[in-house]
Amino acid sequence: MQKSIRQRQAEVPPALRDDGLHPLLARVYGGRGVASTDELDLDFSRLAAPAQLLHAETAARLLADALTAQQYVLIVGDYDADGATSTALAMTALREFGAQRVSYLVPNRFEYGYGLTPEIVALALRGERPDLLVTVDNGISSVEGVRAAREAGIATLVTDHHLPGDALPAADVIVNPNQPGCPFPSKNLAGVGVIFYLMLALRAELRARGWFAGRTEPNLGRLTDLVALGTVADVVPLDRNNRILVEAGLKRIRAGRARPGIAALLEVAGRQARSVVASDLGFAVGPRINAAGRLEDMAVGIECLLQPEIGAARPLAAELHRINQDRRLIERDMQDQALRLLDELVLDGETKAPAALTLYEPGWHQGVIGILASRIKDRLHRPTIVFADGEGGEVKGSARSIPGVHIRDVLDAVATRHPGLVSKFGGHAMAAGLTIARTDYPAFDAAFVAEVERHARDLELQAVIDSDGELAPAQFTLETAQLLRFAGPWGQHFPEPVFDGVFTLVNQRVVGEKHLKLVLGLPGSGDIVDAIAFNVDTSVWPDESVRSVRAAYRLDVNEFRGARTLQLVIEYLVPQRD
Repeated sequence: MQKSIRQRQAEVPPALRDDGLHPLLARVYGGRGVASTDELDLDFSRLAAPAQLLHAETAARLLADALTAQQYVLIVGDYDADGATSTALAMTALREFGAQRVSYLVPNRFEYGYGLTPEIVALALRGERPDLLVTVDNGISSVEGVRAAREAGIATLVTDHHLPGDALPAADVIVNPNQPGCPFPSKNLAGVGVIFYLMLALRAELRARGWFAGRTEPNLGRLTDLVALGTVADVVPLDRNNRILVEAGLKRIRAGRARPGIAALLEVAGRQARSVVASDLGFAVGPRINAAGRLEDMAVGIECLLQPEIGAARPLAAELHRINQDRRLIERDMQDQALRLLDELVLDGETKAPAALTLYEPGWHQGVIGILASRIKDRLHRPTIVFADGEGGEVKGSARSIPGVHIRDVLDAVATRHPGLVSKFGGHAMAAGLTIARTDYPAFDAAFVAEVERHARDLELQAVIDSDGELAPAQFTLETAQLLRFAGPWGQHFPEPVFDGVFTLVNQRVVGEKHLKLVLGLPGSGDIVDAIAFNVDTSVWPDESVRSVRAAYRLDVNEFRGARTLQLVIEYLVPQRD
């Protein structure tokens, strides 16, 4: 699909220009709405205070009482990387606070679905009866599950970050920055960020009770590598508060103080801990943990993160690496099938194309539909839902959206206009999950497309790449690439710098079956630079007739056999015809 490149027009604020900031960084930060260097101060002391998180202090008292009485606390997690890091963080912190009876339970997505359900409560009761259930990265929509726990005489503490529905569960305490009435300034905390804040509040409560007299007070800064990993992997917006959390974790990893599980996952992914950045967590570590929950059992990922020694973590990291390879093969087959289903669609701008897409094939793997939805959404720039078979005649869908279309609001509107069509749903602006009856799939498809058309009436349904402009030939250096690499952390809503320009195409060849290796001539200069474009359409590239290209690209540091060189990573490539 054709994309357009749009250069950011933001003015560089005088404060950035006058404070001695590198001119290129001033330009990049200005394009992201940064008005002063104070906003770039990511010192840990600048975090929003835990007391601002509604009910955090009440929840801390509940947990402190449980610790004092040595009650049995059961953590109920989620089967993605945010849920795994949240579970590992809660387990680690509570144990360090002195909890002797704490364990975790993560629903198997294929048997129990998502969150604290009545079935999960029943499963929890098969073993030792918990005194307190603590949800992490789930629970805000678990009205029936919380009711089942209360009827069984079990206290419940919900910690979550997802958007609430019309009714809140009747938990003993709810901690969620997105619940009504919460004044917390950052609504973008991941689940792992919420439980981290609760542990900060718990430490303060225990400190006030004199709990640490004669004990070693835990350093919760040691948990920030988990917070960074879960925050980046969950693709939540990196507002300033989240950037502070992520930067703290990245600094810890670069200093060689990562927990063994994260260090082992970086090893199997071939990433250097000393130079790790947010994208390494998002594209290398996070997917390997997510794969466990998608295909098998997230306990493998959680146990990897909980290991105290690197020797014990490495076999688990290797197992996660193997599972992720299996996930890639399944995804590749599903994507091939999906693209065949889309062959009839004309999305060239000349023919009216649907404003949204739904896809369903019997036999598709439920654990991989979220990735497939994301791939199709990126390829066609349409809100996309991919369905797979569930239980009892149901199909489960995973939705991904584009800027300007709040996917959870769309699903809410569909459910309101068509009562009974959607069994359940939940999620965020950009991602959601839902369940419908298999026989209702055609009706849902029509209702979903119609609703997106209403929401996206004034939306340009063409993919746009926002560029930070062109670079001068003298800026194509390893030093510039390193400057930008560590000027983040970059991520959702605070994107890594992308530039654009026209280049002479000196050389082109396919490597690794589907990647295009390029040598480009710099504009207005006789210099050349190496570049790579990943996952190109090999029916289009290489094209020996092309002499010049327009590219959107990132500056990257390529490490090979100990040597570090500049390389452009191509985000979008189009021939420049005369």
